[in-house]
Amino acid sequence: MIGNEQYMSASPELLEAAPNNFKWASTDLASIALSNAGATGNAAAKRVRSRRGQRGFTLVELLLVLVILALIAGLVLPGIIGKAESAKARAAASQISRIAMSVESYYLDTGNTPSSLDELVNQPSGVSGWNGPYIKPSLLKDPWGRAYIFTSPGEHGDFDIESLGADGQRGGDGKNADINSWE
Repeated sequence: MIGNEQYMSASPELLEAAPNNFKWASTDLASIALSNAGATGNAAAKRVRSRRGQRGFTLVELLLVLVILALIAGLVLPGIIGKAESAKARAAASQISRIAMSVESYYLDTGNTPSSLDELVNQPSGVSGWNGPYIKPSLLKDPWGRAYIFTSPGEHGDFDIESLGADGQRGGDGKNADINSWE
């Protein structure tokens, strides 16, 4: 078999006669093109040899990159996770306002407040003037996947709507705080 240096200065006829199982590196092909175009074969061969030494990263380099990524993740992720919980609380407050508007629209159409939030989606029997659905069924669950608590008549107004927060229990602070329609 002929060595790579001989291929670099070889004629096109000799290149076509090369065995099919010989694997050429892309840098070898570029060197051949340069040598056929008039570049010196020795300079091209040196470039090919110097590029072959740069095939990949060492284990130390890969570990260093992983350590840097872990440090960045350790600094950034806690802030993102905290913002996700406060975003859920804001979404719950917004959904409660939307549900309250839907209950008021129901009241304007029928003259009564609904006995449950399901009446905003499905027409109850015996109710005239129902012009719904007044809200999408997906909005009847809080961001934590639990149904909103609806009380009619309410203790704080004509009706009360509340979510028990992230923990699903009355009371709590921060992400576990209750969210309601009267505060």
